Amino acid sequence: MTTGFMMTAAGLAFTDPLIMDETERQSEERGWDTAKTLAEALPYIQIYDRKTVVIKYGGHAMGESAVAKQFAADVVLLKLMGVNPVVVHGGGPQISAMLDKAGVRSSFVDGLRVTDADTMQVAEMVLSGAVNKEIAHWITMAGREADVRGIGLSGKDAGLLTVEKTRRTKRDPDSMIEHEVDLGLVGEPTKVDPKLIVRLLESDADWVPVIAPIGVTEDGQTFNVNADTVAGALAGSLKAKRMLLLTDVAGVRGADGQIIRQMTVGEASKLIDDGVATGGMIPKLQTAMAAVRDGVEAVVILDGRRPHAMLVELFTEHGAGTLVKAE
Repeated sequence: MTTGFMMTAAGLAFTDPLIMDETERQSEERGWDTAKTLAEALPYIQIYDRKTVVIKYGGHAMGESAVAKQFAADVVLLKLMGVNPVVVHGGGPQISAMLDKAGVRSSFVDGLRVTDADTMQVAEMVLSGAVNKEIAHWITMAGREADVRGIGLSGKDAGLLTVEKTRRTKRDPDSMIEHEVDLGLVGEPTKVDPKLIVRLLESDADWVPVIAPIGVTEDGQTFNVNADTVAGALAGSLKAKRMLLLTDVAGVRGADGQIIRQMTVGEASKLIDDGVATGGMIPKLQTAMAAVRDGVEAVVILDGRRPHAMLVELFTEHGAGTLVKAE
């Protein structure tokens, strides 16, 4: 066995046959491992074949270009494996950044942004404009070889999302009297008309709908809507096989601090009532419970920052977060 030279982009390079043999062996092993993984995924691929999966994409990971591109690639892979993904996105950090640039201060009540007319204008510009089109663009770029295309929409398009003004009350700590809090132009879904989404999913072309959480009232006024709530309402109207809530946490933790892998709607409700679930996890569990009651088979709360979390959840026996299902 002799050493030699090989041509590289930089010119001639020294080669060691022992190193080359080891590199080839490792490459071959990776190929066999990949084949084994694909074979093990077959039962799960068949479970989700031609089924709808609604994905809520949000959190601070949206601001990281590399993570966003990986998310888009995974969505394309889902589409090419026979799944019908529908993406609903948030954009809170991006809205806050734009409001800061404009010198507009934000306030929140129970995690919902108080939205006046100026804030609503910025929110729609960011959500339906920059964020929505970027996600759709990354999906189109990731799927260009197979002609998978992201299509950016908002709840205002084709009567997709009708809303009413959100009502919230807050208890005064001194008098213990409940009083109404005006959140401004913040809405709750009252009606979802998924005809356009269904047409896109049933089309011979490989469309991936990407939806911004903006809705309109019966009289045509534009409202900002919590993205988790929109995803849950849409998943219910589509009778989705799964709804994936991509968050910044690994899942729902029990009283012992450990991740709960699976729970029923009743168990989720008890976590809230007992004070185990707190903060931002409460509305996520409430969204999951409502979606399951509306006909979604199961909702999974998982960490969207982890590479390929959706693929691990759908196509392996391990799962990647907390699954909430019916009783």
